[in-house]
Amino acid sequence: MSFLLAHLSDAHIGPIPRPNLHELLGKRVTGYVNWLYKRAGQHDMGVLGRLVEDMRAQQPDHVLMTGDIVNIGLPAEIALAKEWLGTLGAADSVSFTPGNHDAYVADVTRMVHEVFAPWTTGETAAPGFPYLRRREGVALIGLDSGVPTAPFVASGRLGEGQLAALGALLDQTRAEGLTRVVFLHHPPNVGGARVLRGLDDAAAFEAMIARHGAELILHGHNHKPSVAHIAAPGGRAPVVGVASASAKPGGHYPAAAYNLYAIEREGDALRLTLRRRELNEAGEVVEASLPLIPTAAYPGK
Repeated sequence: MSFLLAHLSDAHIGPIPRPNLHELLGKRVTGYVNWLYKRAGQHDMGVLGRLVEDMRAQQPDHVLMTGDIVNIGLPAEIALAKEWLGTLGAADSVSFTPGNHDAYVADVTRMVHEVFAPWTTGETAAPGFPYLRRREGVALIGLDSGVPTAPFVASGRLGEGQLAALGALLDQTRAEGLTRVVFLHHPPNVGGARVLRGLDDAAAFEAMIARHGAELILHGHNHKPSVAHIAAPGGRAPVVGVASASAKPGGHYPAAAYNLYAIEREGDALRLTLRRRELNEAGEVVEASLPLIPTAAYPGK
């Protein structure tokens, strides 16, 4: 079995359509000011377009987009983001999970879940998260860590119900011999993000993986590439973060990038190979000079 998986995150589609006064009530006021004086200069849709063009040229079998597709959750933003998500590929070949900007205020969460349902529909009739998509020997399990928070707070949470359902899916798909890829927006490892920006129940997530295992865990949120490992039955599970897909070179954060994973399995032997495709100072998408992790072999089920 050989499967090529692409992962990108934090597109922050812009520019933000001009909001009306009613739409700027609450947290959106600070978010809009932050966009005007900071984020608008950091994110570039031309950069995002070049990255997506390169990604599609790699012909991945599936694409994961792990949230922060919008900025302050305006209905007009969500409409633009839906149109952009469709450029990544057919909905059954692209999976999405929301981030904190996609849950910026309480009334947006329901809208995001409804609008992006084609990209978050699993194999059961029941809506919601986690959701499971089986693809060519791979189990793709999407979690929703986006919750409304107070101004200047960007933390996330999964909750007991979602974690319990995750454990059941991990056991089920392991019994089927599938390679389990868990994906969400916030880094799910303890200490994976700064104070007020992390996953509130990261310790509970780590305990869940320690009991049930996973072969690969992917996230965004930090706008930078990263690799960590957490305990899993028989070894450690890799937790990999990716840079923002629209970040300009030379900015506060690393330039735009996406990750490609070659998932190869022969019997119980599993091999994961990570490649990072990133934007250089000349505006070209190139292979990272130093990969985040070398080709590595992980045990099977």
